[in-house]
Formats: sequence, C-alpha cells, structure tokens
Amino acid sequence: MKRFLSFSVLLALAACGRHEAAPPATTTLPSVTVKVQVARLQPHVAAEEVVGTVRSKLRAQVEAKISGRVLEYTATPGAAVKAGDLLALLENQEIQAKVDQAKALLDQAQRDFARQKELVASNATTRQDFDAADARVKVATAGVHEAETMMGYARVTAPFDGVVTRKLADVGDLAMPGKHLLEMEAPTTLRFEADLPEAILDRITMGAKMQVKIASVAKPLDATVSEIAPVADPVSRTFQVKLDLPAAEGLRTGQFGRVAVPMAEMQLLMVPRASVIKRGQMELIFVVKEGHANLRLVKTGKAINGSIEVLSGLEEGEQVVISDVSKLADGQPVTIQP
Repeated sequence: MKRFLSFSVLLALAACGRHEAAPPATTTLPSVTVKVQVARLQPHVAAEEVVGTVRSKLRAQVEAKISGRVLEYTATPGAAVKAGDLLALLENQEIQAKVDQAKALLDQAQRDFARQKELVASNATTRQDFDAADARVKVATAGVHEAETMMGYARVTAPFDGVVTRKLADVGDLAMPGKHLLEMEAPTTLRFEADLPEAILDRITMGAKMQVKIASVAKPLDATVSEIAPVADPVSRTFQVKLDLPAAEGLRTGQFGRVAVPMAEMQLLMVPRASVIKRGQMELIFVVKEGHANLRLVKTGKAINGSIEVLSGLEEGEQVVISDVSKLADGQPVTIQP
C-alpha cells in the first residue's frame, strides 16, 4: 500500500537545514463539516487537435466572358448582393456593331424570303430557291441571338445571393476571360477545412461528428465530415478534410479554429477543479482519512468540463474534500456532510 507524506511533513523536511527546532503545535483545531467526492476513474476519449479555417461552402471568383474596358463597377467589398444584381458593366461598342449587323442581315433575309414566297405561289421560282431563302432567314435569326447574347455578357452579374469579399479590378481596367474581377461567397452556409496528417486519417469517416473550437464562439460546434480528399498533398503529405458547420452567432469565414480528432479511449482519475489548491508551484488537495483532512501534494493533468485529471498523489476510491478547501488546515477534524 502506497503511503503519502502529509503537508506538515513536507514543510518539516523543507526546513531540515535550519538549526532551530520547530515549536510543537498546541492549538486544537475545531471540527468542520465538509462535502466530499470519491475519486473515480472516468472514461475519456483522447483527441488530437488539428488547426483549420472556416470557409464558405459556396464561393466564386467572378470574371467576364468577353474582353472590354470596365465602364462601371458597382461591387463593393462587404456589400450583400442578390443573384442577377449588376456587379460591373463593360464597354460594348464592338458588340453593339455586331448586333446591328446581324439585325440588318436578318432584315434582308426576311425580305428575300417574302419575295420568294410570292414567286413560289405563282410558280415563278424554283422550290430550291425558296428553301435557300428560308435557310438564310434561320441563319440570320441565329446570328442576331448570338450577338444579343454577347451583348448581355457586357453586364457582369452576381451568380448567387452572397457577399462581395474582394475587389480585383476598377473602372478603366481591361476585363477578359480568365481575369478575375471580384470574389464573392455565401455567408449562410459555412464549413471547416483542415489538413490532416496521413497518420490519423483513418480515425475519421464520412458523416462522422467531430467537435470544432472557434475562438469567437463560446461553445464547441458539432461539425459533420462532408468531404475527405482522396489523395494527399505531395508537399505536406496531408489530406484536406471538410466539415459542415451548424449556424452559430459570431461565426464568420476566415476564422481560425481547431478540430478534435478522436484517437483512443482511456480512463482518467478526475476530481472537481475547485478541490485543487494552488500554492506557488505546488498543487494540493485535502483527502479525508480517519476523520481528519489530510493535505496531499498532487500533480494534475488536463482540465475537462469543470473537472481536472490527477496524475499522481491520489488513489481511486479516496475521499476528496470539495467544499471550503481554502478554510481547512492540515490534520483538521472534519465531519462528512451526508
């Protein structure tokens, strides 16, 4: 059976280098009624925390489908926009000329077709010429639709409801396919993205629930694994994992966070955090034994939900004082409150 040194014995050993002897204690301490809790082993799932970032599930880099100078730029970073709202307007003189040309060709083709229609009724033309005129009308109509569609591309609009996050161009800049004008995202649907080392990737599965801690959010969030990258990054040797986040006040894109990846279940000897007394570098608790509160030197570990792990100095089944610990003295008589 292990024996533990009382706090008074520890103080006596610390003073052994002095020449004078400590005076004998003559004061009788009064009995105190206290609450106790039996130290028990409790199951705990050990987890490894991996850092990550909050991002929007729906985000886009908006660019123009045609080339042209930016005439008007209405997108302001931070502004909320609806799908179809104008973000930028490009110059369209060349496209307008093509629209006018296509309409003129259509008008000519329609007149030719009308004339061929009258001639074919009186058998003054061949069926072949009539069909050719009809085909020219269809081609000219398609040309007008194409030119008008290109004209619509001069208006750069929002692809979905969201918020403009970055402005990458300004009035007078040349817009072209492949050159981003702005970035936007939907702030209502967020997820947490983290890069997991390959050594712990087998600890997660699709649809699993994992806790994500964000500094601006008071409580950990229960996130759901929605995507796991099938291949590793060749440089960092990590796999990107994405977790869907629930709605929470204070949650925004770009925030830093940590996801707890469960590793293994273990048994921890836990006591209430309020029962541990800190005096300098020492950690102490009172243990009730034979009707007295004995001060015990302990070493603690991780704190979990109001309790703290005791690594050494305490055995399972011992009674730990959990009330009025700051008013107790080593060896003081106590009565356990039922």
